[in-house]
Amino acid sequence: MQLNEMTDQEFQRHALSILQRELGAEGFARFLRLYRSSHGDYTKQRAELLKGVTIDEIVEQIRSAEQPGREMKQ
Repeated sequence: MQLNEMTDQEFQRHALSILQRELGAEGFARFLRLYRSSHGDYTKQRAELLKGVTIDEIVEQIRSAEQPGREMKQ
């Protein structure tokens, strides 16, 4: 199956299996520990990231990203 045909869940499972194969058990466990641990205050970070952004702007970005050949602005 091609990457662009995978669901997000299938892609994540595929990527994790590659990491496990390449890093070995110990390296994979270390990656998961680092990847899944959170740092800082998510609520505070989200508020800062979205400061001044309106719902209409978010909706427009989503709609733009859903159109073929278009990517979401960051």
